[in-house]
Amino acid sequence: MIYQFICQHIDEHAVQLLCKVFGVSRSGFYRYQAGETYQPTEGKKKLTQSVEESFLDHCQRYGSRRLVEELRDQGYQVSRYQVQQLMQQQGLRAIQPRIFVPRTTDSRHDGPFSPNLLLEAPLPTAPGLVLVGEITYIALAGGEWAYLAAWMDLFSRRIKGWQVEKHMEASLIHKALKKALVAYPIQEQAIVHSDRGGQYIDKGFRLTLKDNQLRQSMSRPDDPYDNAFMESYWSRLKAELIQDGIFQNLEDARTELFEYIECYYNRKRKHSSLGYLSPEQFENEYYLNLSKTKH
Repeated sequence: MIYQFICQHIDEHAVQLLCKVFGVSRSGFYRYQAGETYQPTEGKKKLTQSVEESFLDHCQRYGSRRLVEELRDQGYQVSRYQVQQLMQQQGLRAIQPRIFVPRTTDSRHDGPFSPNLLLEAPLPTAPGLVLVGEITYIALAGGEWAYLAAWMDLFSRRIKGWQVEKHMEASLIHKALKKALVAYPIQEQAIVHSDRGGQYIDKGFRLTLKDNQLRQSMSRPDDPYDNAFMESYWSRLKAELIQDGIFQNLEDARTELFEYIECYYNRKRKHSSLGYLSPEQFENEYYLNLSKTKH
């Protein structure tokens, strides 16, 4: 409890300061010290309800840090400690991703390989400058597998093209890239980065890169950390969406992935690296600021 914590530290800090830090009233603390039964205020009841509703609205994906930003957007003046305490009291625990374990890429082919253009390139300063992509495995009922390919914009972390199929042929990553090119402005000479898998040396895929004046980039041999952004994304997607479960079939997987990627991750999920904006919000803010500088 917050009041218990304050009692343990009143010899070190002023009561007024401790109450301010933890967002409680001094009168409420003094009543607690006097042994009076604690009765939450209406404001505290509403905050407690909002914490639970926001937590469930984000399907148990938000921890205290992101919930603080969510609640502040709703007009609450809260500290992270307050939210942590309320989550603990209600037994709310965010889904945790598994520890990152790099996946080995099958690059047992003759290439030709492309150089890693990200090693010397600065971080992108606008959307459509760098796309990073990879394939991951998705379990289906009956012991079957599906394969998900996605292309992420490194500037905004937005997934701009994705495709899921029961195979991992070159058309899987090719279709995902074409979706990105149709739906979003990808700049000429943009970098398209991947691992060294055989799908990325496909002639049709490379022709699409050439036709759109895009530069191909590949990770170094045996170094999956060169594509750590996508590895991290797969870890988060599987923790938040799948939770060690499976999809019933391919159509079920497509439906659930669409809801997660397009409706939730791209549009709603706050990223600490983006100033607690969603990828869509981050891009919209970029274009808004860009329009202001032109006038």
